[in-house]
Amino acid sequence: MPTPKLSVDIGGTFTDLVLSVGDRVHTRKVLTTPAMPDDAFLQGMDLILHDADVGYNDLSLIIHGTTLATNALIERKGARCAMLVTEGFRDSVEMAYENRFEQYDILMERPPPLVPRHLRLPIRERLGPAGQVITPLDEDAIIAAIDVFRHHDIQSVAICFLHSYANLAHEKRAREILQSHAPDLSITMSGQVSPEIREYERWSTACANAYVQPVMDTYLGRLETRLHERGVTAPLFMVTSSGSLATCAHARHFPIRLVESGPAGGAVLAVALAAHYGLPEIVSFDMGGTTAKICLIDNNQPLFSRFFEVARHYRHLKGSGLPIRIPVIDMVEIGAGGGSVATVDAMKRIQVGPQSMGSTPGPACYGRGGTCGTVTDANVVCGRIRAETFAGGSMKLDTTAAQSALVDAVGMITGQSPAAAASSVIEIVEESMANAARVHAMEKGCDLTSRTMIAFGGAAPLHASRLAEKLGIRQVIVPTGAGVGSAIGFLLTPIACDIARTHLLTLDATSGLGALERLHQGMLDEAHAVIGPAIRGDLNRLEARWVADMRYHGQGHEVQVHIPPTRIRDPDTLRTLFEAAYTRQFGRTIPNLAVQITGWTLRLSAPVDARLPPPSGIPTTGTAQPVMGRIIAPGTSRQIDVAIYQRAELPVTTTVNGPALIVEDETTTFVSACFGATINELGHIVMTRIEA
Repeated sequence: MPTPKLSVDIGGTFTDLVLSVGDRVHTRKVLTTPAMPDDAFLQGMDLILHDADVGYNDLSLIIHGTTLATNALIERKGARCAMLVTEGFRDSVEMAYENRFEQYDILMERPPPLVPRHLRLPIRERLGPAGQVITPLDEDAIIAAIDVFRHHDIQSVAICFLHSYANLAHEKRAREILQSHAPDLSITMSGQVSPEIREYERWSTACANAYVQPVMDTYLGRLETRLHERGVTAPLFMVTSSGSLATCAHARHFPIRLVESGPAGGAVLAVALAAHYGLPEIVSFDMGGTTAKICLIDNNQPLFSRFFEVARHYRHLKGSGLPIRIPVIDMVEIGAGGGSVATVDAMKRIQVGPQSMGSTPGPACYGRGGTCGTVTDANVVCGRIRAETFAGGSMKLDTTAAQSALVDAVGMITGQSPAAAASSVIEIVEESMANAARVHAMEKGCDLTSRTMIAFGGAAPLHASRLAEKLGIRQVIVPTGAGVGSAIGFLLTPIACDIARTHLLTLDATSGLGALERLHQGMLDEAHAVIGPAIRGDLNRLEARWVADMRYHGQGHEVQVHIPPTRIRDPDTLRTLFEAAYTRQFGRTIPNLAVQITGWTLRLSAPVDARLPPPSGIPTTGTAQPVMGRIIAPGTSRQIDVAIYQRAELPVTTTVNGPALIVEDETTTFVSACFGATINELGHIVMTRIEA
């Protein structure tokens, strides 16, 4: 029997499961259980294993991604957390960048730090930027802080000392003292979770890790126990924000690296599709129940970053969230999902999101107590979602409740009919996503019109063709299993380790190359120690990917430069690659300025079979017979006729001209009037713009 592999993606609304058994792929979608996320995990696992006639002990691998850490940060439902900080710097996490992210709002408020001021305890100690000891650590102050922790019932502590990226000695000693006097505390060292310059980002990351660590540790520990009770012996791996797999033990220690785990799986799927089709430039569009994610992928590689913000709460403006400095796939994420709530502001403008109804109570049409009009309700009223066939008919939708919710939320205020209100909500959410994609592409210097869109997620196929129209994109691919796309991506994700280090070096100063060699070897040794036990194989098969943070001397920020492993200590190569990357981003180089490297990132990854799941059950002959229905034409309140097809009945090479709906259990693809759709040899829906 082929070795079955299971992937589970817990989202804000649905939990997606994919089971791979040789050439067979089984999928399931169940509602997320926010209070106990492992309930939905195990419920879905029971169902999908029953579908495939696979036993618990037959599983060879379980891969898991979850929004639990993200939700804890967004909803401020993490642990009671404190902070030990270098004396004189307790307010750094509150002062932030000392700027205003909204220049003209006199009532602007910054997001409050995760640790309140009275729990940010100053400790007398000081290291210099080279790691030299300026002021020894006051160990008595650490012991005195423990009484404060006990008084406030603190669960987790972030140790944040100045320049600990250069020397961990003081943070390590503080951890030793805390562990000996208060062994139940969860402890995060800033120089370990984010060993890089710029203390605000490093300390914010450490506080976020400490804030979610008890939550994630409890959840993952409980999940492992419940899996073992069912007889599961397969290892459990977690998907990280950089699109790699980490052991469960590593994830419990650094849970902040799981914050973007679900979207990262989608990007991995998009990379595999780009490689299969030989597409050099694509844009992936992932829309679920809570958010929409857009990612640019060039030459089979997504854009990577080591900085992003989580929980932006002020019009999604940069600077209004919590900065996190970890390796992450660079994408734009907006609060536009199927469960996103529609409202009308004081100027009678329709707004959609970022608030989402999630799975509990969910959109009004779910009949679970939700009363707010959402994007899903709008799609039901407009006829894009067929109430009688949603989720394969296992979940009946209430069209009347959807209409009532939209009338109450939008129609009564704007004076629109239910159909016009629903159409307006869809138009607003599609334009919001298009605008986010335009801005993201502009910031990266990319042209969207030459790219192919790959759409997946439960809601993305419903909106992809219209989004492509707005962006001038001519081709859209909706893969098989699109409704659980991120979970499919999990199965293609490599086991990997990401290591980042700050190391200042001016390229003209060739005397520093010896230290650079020692740094690189130390990073390799650390990555081998992490990944070696997980792969249980030949370490010589691992692939190293190096990125240098480089800038001109005197500049405040860097550009990321990919360096071939064989040339990472060649000054001429480093300068040439930097100038090429700088020119791509800014259109020019600056003569007569020294080039400086501020840091390095290493990704060490094991080889993985990144082939797409083989087609299964796709008809090769025959002709699909549609049924006719009516939908609201996009951007209007006018009804139009539409052909409705079952995706499972569409043979290879079938062509469907829009407007049409292609329905399957986990999603529906809307083919707008501007597109024609063809079923290719893998069963993927390829929508191509029809020439006028």
